[in-house]
Parts: sequence; structure tokens; C-alpha cells
Amino acid sequence: DSVVRAARLGLPLALAIIGGMPERFAPMAELYRHAAAQAGRDPATLPMSINAHAHIAEDGERAVDEAFPYFAQVMNKIGRERGWPPMSRRQFEASCGPQGANFVGSPEQIVEKILFHHAIFGHQRVLLMPSIGTMPHDKVMRAVELLGTEVAPAVRAEVARRETAGAPG
Repeated sequence: DSVVRAARLGLPLALAIIGGMPERFAPMAELYRHAAAQAGRDPATLPMSINAHAHIAEDGERAVDEAFPYFAQVMNKIGRERGWPPMSRRQFEASCGPQGANFVGSPEQIVEKILFHHAIFGHQRVLLMPSIGTMPHDKVMRAVELLGTEVAPAVRAEVARRETAGAPG
């Protein structure tokens, strides 16, 4: 198992969550930390990241509207290759909700989602892929701007506050 091997070698873990509920990936994070401890490594010193698709706009509904055609195009292509049915708008919207895999929404929604994931995984890094398919460059750049100016500072402040208070996640 690659999770165990990474832990034994003291390598960082990158969990790519591109579908399903994040909680389903928690056992892999637990296995990673357990294997690291068994190998004589301090799990707290091994970086872990959550990697996911993302799109951020000023308004959550706008973010979903902007992102859906491009996500559907890419996921439907992959799905055809793997025998999956096409992605519906309803499925996409569910994947953008608080417990879904996609980080699509307003800056506030993305902050909440990152903190939700942090409570599950205790990870140190988040890698969000803001360009999927043929999304126009200006929309990608606006998402990156919002990530850097609104999302990241809010997440850093809240994680620091929780760590200082001794709160989980």
C-alpha cells in the first residue's frame, strides 16, 4: 500500500480527493500516521496535503454556474473511458456541498470546507486545482486571487486560533 510505504519512508502524504465524501479517506490518513509511528517516525512531523479540484467566485451559486460546464466536460470524458454515466448538474452541486469532494463556492464556503477537511485530517497543506478543462483564463485567475487574498488568510487565522485554544481540527 502506497500510504504505508510513504509513512515508513518518512515521505509526505498527498490525498487526492476528486470524488466521494472526504470522510471515506480518513482511514488512509489514520493508516499513514499509524504506519509512521510503527516505523519509529513522529507522525506529527510528516506533512499531509489534501488535493482537490476547485473554483472560487464572489458568490457560491456563481462559482457553481461557472465551473459546472468545464467539470462536466472533463469528468464525462474520463467517465466514458471508465464506463461511468455522465455527470449531472445535481451530482455536481452535491459534490460542491460542505461534505463533497469539489471545492467550489464563495470564499467563505471554501474556508468552511477547508476547515471541515482539517478537522478530519489535521493536514498542513491544501492544493486546490483551479483550472479544469477549458475554463477561461480570467475566471481561473480570479479564483486564484480570491484563494490568496480571502481564503488562505482566513484559514491560517482560524487554524492558528484553534491550535492556540487547543480545539480539535
